[in-house]
Amino acid sequence: MRVLLTNGALVNRAGSELYLLEVATRLLALGHSPVAFSPCLGPLAAELRAATVPVVDDLAAVAEPPDVIHGQHHLPAMTALLHFPGVPALFVSHGWAPWEEAPPRFPRILRYVAVDHTTRERLVSEAGIPPERVEVVLNFVDLARFQPRGTLPPAPRRALVFSNQASEETYLPAVREACSRFDIELDVAGVAAGRPEARPETRLPGYDLVFAKGRSALEAMAVGAAVVLCDQSGSGPMVTAEGFDRLRPLNFGIRTLREPVTPDILVREIRRYDPADAAEVSQRVRTQAGLEGAVGRLTALYEEVIAEHRERGPAPTADESRAAAGYLQWLEPYLQERSRLAAERNGLAVERDGLAAERAGLTVERDRLAAERDGLTVQSEALRRDLAALQGTATWRLRERLVRSPLLRLYRALRW
Repeated sequence: MRVLLTNGALVNRAGSELYLLEVATRLLALGHSPVAFSPCLGPLAAELRAATVPVVDDLAAVAEPPDVIHGQHHLPAMTALLHFPGVPALFVSHGWAPWEEAPPRFPRILRYVAVDHTTRERLVSEAGIPPERVEVVLNFVDLARFQPRGTLPPAPRRALVFSNQASEETYLPAVREACSRFDIELDVAGVAAGRPEARPETRLPGYDLVFAKGRSALEAMAVGAAVVLCDQSGSGPMVTAEGFDRLRPLNFGIRTLREPVTPDILVREIRRYDPADAAEVSQRVRTQAGLEGAVGRLTALYEEVIAEHRERGPAPTADESRAAAGYLQWLEPYLQERSRLAAERNGLAVERDGLAAERAGLTVERDRLAAERDGLTVQSEALRRDLAALQGTATWRLRERLVRSPLLRLYRALRW
């Protein structure tokens, strides 16, 4: 099959970008022909091209239409659907909250895929997608990349915060405080901390304890680390064998992060560290969450979509036009809000530049006043010395006058 995969950006090593990368390279290995489309290309796009997956930011460059569109993020997905008339699609939604994960309604989108049951609820209970059109394909790990580490030590010695949201301004200080109570050495990997990690499969085996959520947590578990669910939105439990079957359908994500990120709560979960239990969790991940199984299910869905589209025939042009108009109508308030925010941002930038100029002027004035103060200090010191000299001269002259005074001579004669 020739599969066009879309995403809002192919720049950072983040959730949906890595999902596309791993699905596309696996499809290529299985003999399919993936093509990646995104309006915003960067290092991840270069990584795809290095794997010989074609990458474009202009669909006019794709001369041969795909058999199926694997849409991620509604704007590039709808762009692809309108550019390639007659091509069926499925749409993959990766999250409960992000705006770009909202599912578009269009006649040729014949399946919707949710990466967990929380996201399925968004599709069915908020977006009105018929349940029979929604499939849950749980998130996965490339087990060939994320190899198991050796046995964990009896107590954790090294920990990693593995998240693109972790920074000193978010929840990193709370994790650091919790780890300090156990003398655990703590590192951080992620975009917000200025330490993006291009090869987590080589780094994760060096840590006994990992604070993460979602795919990052799954990767850490696959390696064999003990994992405490934690992110900017909240903290959850340590993943144990007992809780695994409850947490896995939720993708170790937002519905599992029910408590605030505080040192005391994290300390409570760190105390649950158990090397044997972590090993069992790792084995469960390696048995149930491999890349091959997920891509196998996706390719089966591609085939179903292609077959159904062939059987149903092309959708009426009027239906597609109305669906496209409905999408644009839905999109309009967001674009207006984006324009408003852009104008506000530009206004703030002008204000920032004005304040910077004012600060520069105040700095010049401060330096001038400092120089003037230094000059006055020098003058004051000179005047003080002159006054001291004058005082000395006046005292000497007064003493001389007294010595020569007739009254003083008379006083001395009378005393004698």
